[in-house]
Amino acid sequence: MPAGPTTLADLRKASVINSREIVAAIDAYMRDPAAGAYRFPSGHSLDITSIVDATPALRRIERAGPQEKTFRNALAGAIMAAHPTWP
Repeated sequence: MPAGPTTLADLRKASVINSREIVAAIDAYMRDPAAGAYRFPSGHSLDITSIVDATPALRRIERAGPQEKTFRNALAGAIMAAHPTWP
């Protein structure tokens, strides 16, 4: 593995991935949770479905309706701590 940032938050802090790209990844997941790994323009990829499946709190929050914002915020926190695959 290359030296340098290891989490999505590290990549965001290093300006490798920006906030709009993170929102786009969440939007893509919300449209199709079974789509597979999301590839960022930098070439890094992240399997958001696996993150949701591995996070019990995310599985308990409704994805649509009044709790959608809560789900999106919790998902953002979970993916920021995730380790994307390198390009």
